[in-house]
Amino acid sequence: MICRNGCAACCISASISTPIPGMPQGKPAGQPCVQLLPDLRCAIFGQPERPLVCGMLQAEPEMCGDSREDAMDYLTRLELATSPGK
Repeated sequence: MICRNGCAACCISASISTPIPGMPQGKPAGQPCVQLLPDLRCAIFGQPERPLVCGMLQAEPEMCGDSREDAMDYLTRLELATSPGK
């Protein structure tokens, strides 16, 4: 599956615990990544500075659903279910 244009749900919903250029402590869930461009593309896509977890995340029908809203909802629920101290 190919990521849908204009989605960026994974760049907003998910937390990232490793450094990102401009976010040395990583990124909390629900906060857009500083590398997210206005057109919802990643400014460091394909570059070595991009966090490994970002490159490993693959679009899947269950995760992405039929819309950006479906993807945001799924990833938010996943983040809550896997967060320490839930």
